[in-house]
Amino acid sequence: MTKEELREFFTDLGEKPFRADQVFSWLHVKKCTSFDEMTNLSKALREKLQDLAEIPHLEIADLQVSRLDGTRKYLLSLSDGNVIESVLMRYKFGNSVCVSSQVGCRMGCRFCASTIGGIVRNLTASEILDEVYMIERDTGESVTHVVVMGSGEPFDNYDEVVRFIRLLNDPDGHNLSRRNVTVSTCGLPDRIRAFADEDVSSELALSLHAPDDETRKKLMPIAEKYPLSEVLEACDYYFEKTGRRITYEYACVKDVNSDVRSAEKLGRLLHGRNALVNLIPVNNVAERNYEKPESEALAAFQNALAKYGINATIRREMGADIQGACGQLRRSFLKNGRKGAMTE
Repeated sequence: MTKEELREFFTDLGEKPFRADQVFSWLHVKKCTSFDEMTNLSKALREKLQDLAEIPHLEIADLQVSRLDGTRKYLLSLSDGNVIESVLMRYKFGNSVCVSSQVGCRMGCRFCASTIGGIVRNLTASEILDEVYMIERDTGESVTHVVVMGSGEPFDNYDEVVRFIRLLNDPDGHNLSRRNVTVSTCGLPDRIRAFADEDVSSELALSLHAPDDETRKKLMPIAEKYPLSEVLEACDYYFEKTGRRITYEYACVKDVNSDVRSAEKLGRLLHGRNALVNLIPVNNVAERNYEKPESEALAAFQNALAKYGINATIRREMGADIQGACGQLRRSFLKNGRKGAMTE
């Protein structure tokens, strides 16, 4: 609940509205998981809340920790028995958490393990929020950046994702800067435009992955419905409304979209836009047969983009020694019917 909803809730209970502010602080500042922890509430009120409400919180079903860079990949159990993934990545600029927004995904991107098996359900805003809070509770460290780029298409769960961001940004709660929240979408034009008109103004990343419609259709079924021209127009609208530079995610697949000719086509496509291209060596997924290009090919791709004035980075692979790619740990869990050994 937002603070306003909490105030209405407590007013309806015959309580003073300030109780909402106390509870909001317990939930979003102290990250408590039970009403018993709320010691500045009377015992009678705590018991009433236990009867009327719940504080959803996730449990760790599995955890893998990279010995290379300390990346922590969590498999988290939901109250209904479903499992999702979250990843903590430590950088010099702070701790970044990649959260899931759905159990599974319906988008069907062919290089992503999250889509295998389709979608089960949307996550609630509180479940997405507790991915962040659970990691903070587990590590004792603050999360400074959040990326909605785990399992699921955020804009396929639009209302809950927007509510999650508002709660995360609340100055009386976690108070995470809007600039430190990034939402990644495969490209739903209407939702991109709607998001531009919200008052959250988060960073936006588009899963582009191809310089033309023909190649994109081979990788992303959503391209059959929305041509690149329509998607990019929506991204341009987002930039105009918010002033936020768009990041274009580009999964580089050997012999598919990572040659210099593809880079030149991409350069012409994005030329003149305030854009950052994030080149991502594709992850190896057992059910897929895609391979990442050699480092020399990635460097040549990056250099070709630079000739068109396009700033491009090559994503540093985090958690390379664990199942770090979206959906891999959950897929392994479901396949084996049990959790793997937790590794620290």
